[in-house]
Amino acid sequence: QVQLVESGGGLVQAGGSLRLSCAASGSIFSSYSMGWFRQAPGKEREFVAAISQSGRVTSNGESVKGRFTISRDNAKNTMYLQMNSLKLEDTAAYYCAAVRGRDGVYSSTRAYDYWGQGTQVTVSS
Repeated sequence: QVQLVESGGGLVQAGGSLRLSCAASGSIFSSYSMGWFRQAPGKEREFVAAISQSGRVTSNGESVKGRFTISRDNAKNTMYLQMNSLKLEDTAAYYCAAVRGRDGVYSSTRAYDYWGQGTQVTVSS
C-alpha cells in the first residue's frame, strides 16, 4: 500500500508558476500509474494530468493543456506537476492519486485506489 503526500501549493498571482510534488512511500513507486486531480469548492473533482509507470506516456486535461506538465522521478519516489501561466480558474485543492498494476494514463477518479490529502493552490488577480 502506498502513502501519498502532496506539497508545493500556495498563493500565486495570475500568470505565475508553481510546482507541486507528490511524495510516495510504503511501496514500489514505479509499479504505480499516477495522476493529478483538482477540486474547487462546490465542484466535482476534475482530471488534471496522468502519467504511466515509466513516465513515458502522459495525458493532460483540456483545461490545462499547454500550461501544465506532469513528470515523475522513480528514483526519488516523487511525481511533479509544473504549472505555468496560472489562471484564476486554476484555484483548487490539488490531489495526487495512484493505481497499482495497471500501466497507462487514466482520467477517471474511479481508476485510482490511493489518494493524498491535497494541497491548496490559490491564484489571485
